[in-house]
Amino acid sequence: MIKYYIDLTNDSFAFVDLDNSFCVFNSINNILYLVYTSKTNSIIFYDLNNNKKINEIKSFQIEFISNYRHILDIKNKRDLVMSISRDINDIKIWNISNLECILNIKNVNNKGCLLSACFLNKNNINFIISSNCNYIEDSECIKVYDLNGNLKEKIKNSNEKTIFVGIYYDEESSINYIISCNFNFVKSYDYNKNKLYHKYYDNDNEGHLGFIINKNEKIIRLIESCIDGNIRIWDFHKGFLLKKINTKNYLNGICLWDDNYLLVGCENTIIKLIDLKKGLIIKNFSGHEKQVITIKKISHNIFGQCLITQGFGNDKIKLLINEKIFNM
Repeated sequence: MIKYYIDLTNDSFAFVDLDNSFCVFNSINNILYLVYTSKTNSIIFYDLNNNKKINEIKSFQIEFISNYRHILDIKNKRDLVMSISRDINDIKIWNISNLECILNIKNVNNKGCLLSACFLNKNNINFIISSNCNYIEDSECIKVYDLNGNLKEKIKNSNEKTIFVGIYYDEESSINYIISCNFNFVKSYDYNKNKLYHKYYDNDNEGHLGFIINKNEKIIRLIESCIDGNIRIWDFHKGFLLKKINTKNYLNGICLWDDNYLLVGCENTIIKLIDLKKGLIIKNFSGHEKQVITIKKISHNIFGQCLITQGFGNDKIKLLINEKIFNM
């Protein structure tokens, strides 16, 4: 079974109860990085395999960072990390080799808050996709920037406020899809054609905070969590609801262990393990003090496949190791 092994941090802080409160990646120089926000709003770079902090970008102003994303810039042979500021609506891109801020896009949303952004790669050119949670107008206006900070285009479809945004690249069709999680439903956009692809809507859902795209038995599945307590599994290309699993808890970040098992963070400090084939919750894991908002699977040099998790606020980032998780 999975068990809590160690607290990785005693200084971490998550300002928004949204997935991707930290990011984890293997760098070009073979370091397994954890990047997170400290209580003093600094950005911390942590070496997971050697259990130590290796770098810090100290904050000189109040910036409530809501999200992190990573991309390998193949052309320039470097790792880039994006930090998204919720309240001052800035997107910063950092070169982790020298901690240089190579781009600062200011006032992305001047009438609301910036909750999420991500990278998109098209023809080996990297772009930035930003969500838009404005309070007055242009509520759903996804913006596309190049890495020079130039606004390239806008994708607008409705008045829904975008909470979380991500990318799915379909290798068979060579199409980039933008996934937009809103208060009432989830949408996908065909970026190549700049138009709505599907709207994934179920009558009783609200507050979508994260998603995963997964190919299983020749079906591309969109698996998404919701504050109404349901996990919904959709046929991504057809827009059909395949399965709904009720957990009876406000849900946050989700993580696939493999094609058949899903881990989901809950408001009651629990991580639930769900059997996707049976549609059943088969185990609960405790250890956090607040709602669990981000779960990431990693491959550790000592422990193999394990999990990194974070709770909301000043809850610690934890390492969970695998002890025959499915021997129930």
